[in-house]
Amino acid sequence: MRVILMTGKGGVGKTSVAAATGLRCAELGYRTLVLSTDPAHSLADSFDVELGHDARLVRPNLWGAELDALQELEGNWGAVKRYITQVLQARGLDGIQAEELAILPGMDEIFGLVRMKRHYDEGEYDVLIIDSAPTGTALRLLSLPEVGGWYMRRFYKPLQNISVALRPLVEPFFKPIAGFSLPNKEVMDAPYEFYEQIEALEKVLTDNTQTSVRLVTNPEKMVIKESLRAHAYLSLYNVATDLVIANRIIPQEVTDPFFKQWKENQEQYRQEIHDNFLPLPVKEVPLYSEELCGLAALERLKETLYKDEDPTQVYYKETTLRVVQDNNQYSLELYLPNIPKSQVQLSKTGDELNITIGNHRRNLVLPQALAALEPAGAKMEDDYLKIRFAEKVNSI
Repeated sequence: MRVILMTGKGGVGKTSVAAATGLRCAELGYRTLVLSTDPAHSLADSFDVELGHDARLVRPNLWGAELDALQELEGNWGAVKRYITQVLQARGLDGIQAEELAILPGMDEIFGLVRMKRHYDEGEYDVLIIDSAPTGTALRLLSLPEVGGWYMRRFYKPLQNISVALRPLVEPFFKPIAGFSLPNKEVMDAPYEFYEQIEALEKVLTDNTQTSVRLVTNPEKMVIKESLRAHAYLSLYNVATDLVIANRIIPQEVTDPFFKQWKENQEQYRQEIHDNFLPLPVKEVPLYSEELCGLAALERLKETLYKDEDPTQVYYKETTLRVVQDNNQYSLELYLPNIPKSQVQLSKTGDELNITIGNHRRNLVLPQALAALEPAGAKMEDDYLKIRFAEKVNSI
């Protein structure tokens, strides 16, 4: 299965791009599902059809769905939800409040990953397009297998075994005092089974022959910064970005004086997008004169984006950015083909690494692990600029 994740800062148009990509894939004969995992769903509005938790046919070969966290919670973690509700009710909360609070913060995002894994395992579709949460939320999910694995292996698994063994001995004394039972084996097993699903999904997300992220951005300073940060964090978790889509560019034929300053600013930011994401390919999409709602409007966007192309292709196969950790030492490896090291100059300001190559300048927004460090040397090797980072030296 080909998996394509559309992400970007909220409001950049990623839902429209995801829907148009789905149209083109279906047109080429791929059985395609466009799945919205963004808590603020707008996929149904984009297709202008009613969508729900279960996949619905939008047109031949194309299905759409909007994740319902409550349904996914009940189907995957119903026993845990009921146990949390029981505990909260024993502490004095009424039924409705306990039901609501049993849904832990971030559960909708986690269940988006589980839903992805289920579709991947079932193999019902050829292409799965994820209209994901805005970048900040979506990127936090990428750390779940790594962070969750540490807790599950070192803490949860031993606790689970102890709990199951002691429950028959402690339960007769515990329930009369606490007002609720100790968790049974079904409740204790659920989180670990959940973690195993997410850990398996990590292998899918990091296989760049199957999974690609496409960053949707606008030619605006704050949006570009967010997109650069997203690209860095995706690289940190070995998730490949193969395409950048610059959306809502004011067309040249717009000559109204009101837009003069906007167009001049956009020219500058368009160039920054091409320079800062080099060598990733960039597709540009104009600002349309009408809302992109309904299949007819999405057809127009589809033609602009892809024409005769197959969107399932991997647009860029090289890993453009890698963050490598070795014995608490970090290095950043940037793909710069055919560039001699003598032409490269580095400087760092805050969480930004400034790379100057001849007359071109590229700004990288660093992951937090690197932002607190300073560049401590660089070398060119196999077309990668490899930059070492070290702790700051405090002067006396």
